[in-house]
Amino acid sequence: MVANGRHAHDRAVGRGASRKRLAVVLAMTLLYLGVEVAGALLSNSLALLADAGHMVSDVGAVGLALFALWYAERPATPERSYGYARAEILAALLNALVLILIVGYVLWEAWGRLWDPPAVQSLPMLLVAVVGLGVNLLGAWILSEGRHDSLNEAGAFVHVVGDALGSVGAIAASAIILTAGFVLADPIFSVLISLIILWSAWDLLRRTIAVLMESTPPGIDLLRVRADMLRVEGVEAVHDLHIWALTSGFIAMSAHVVASDGQAQEVLARLRDRLHDDFGIAHTTLQIEQGEQVEEEIHCVGDPRCLPPDLPMVEPARLGRDAGAL
Repeated sequence: MVANGRHAHDRAVGRGASRKRLAVVLAMTLLYLGVEVAGALLSNSLALLADAGHMVSDVGAVGLALFALWYAERPATPERSYGYARAEILAALLNALVLILIVGYVLWEAWGRLWDPPAVQSLPMLLVAVVGLGVNLLGAWILSEGRHDSLNEAGAFVHVVGDALGSVGAIAASAIILTAGFVLADPIFSVLISLIILWSAWDLLRRTIAVLMESTPPGIDLLRVRADMLRVEGVEAVHDLHIWALTSGFIAMSAHVVASDGQAQEVLARLRDRLHDDFGIAHTTLQIEQGEQVEEEIHCVGDPRCLPPDLPMVEPARLGRDAGAL
């Protein structure tokens, strides 16, 4: 209970810091958005307009991330016993989908401009893009601290980094048009930057789907967890082991544990401490079974020796790699 309380306090502090970072980036983004839209219309630049489109999505992305943080802190109810923590994951999923849609629009528009390139005012495009790059880099730096701990904040970070890359493309395209008059540089750089953003959006989408599918969290090897549990004094066997992430930074697990006679409470306390300290698992649900001759059930997850008889055997080393890669 002490470990779980400490972890809940750490998550509350982390959410407060994340909220401050997102609020600062949202204010910066809104301030610059009007300038970039005006610059894109004035210069007739697709690269700058694409960057402005990403900036519009940034406002929605960061605003959505802030809303998700607030919504996730609502108390649990009988209908939602885990509360609303997964609102952050849903926000990250929506951000990834919006990025993919924006990339699709930019690629479609760039295809048309490759065959019929319009005139572009390169100097206003260059000036606005330089300012935009500075704003985006500052925003990315602010959000970089929390992107590894929160998929919600990672979604906003990907949007801001995408804008920074868009600004780089707009700067390069405007410089080429200004010096060489090669107007095709505008749609070409738009395509290149969009493909990079698409890769980041796909990675974010994959990670959020893994959480929603309750896959084993990255960095946790199911076989290693089971082996460490078996090393705890008084533990005779472990089965029905499941580990998943409720949201970013909140790892949960459930398992049946066969304990030596008369050691149920001691084993329970030792396991909770070991799982929290070694693996950062905050929420543990352990069913303790006692008896000298308790037969281990044959349907646990993670050990090929106790898979159902109708399922294929899996090489232990491969299973461990797959669990860590999800």
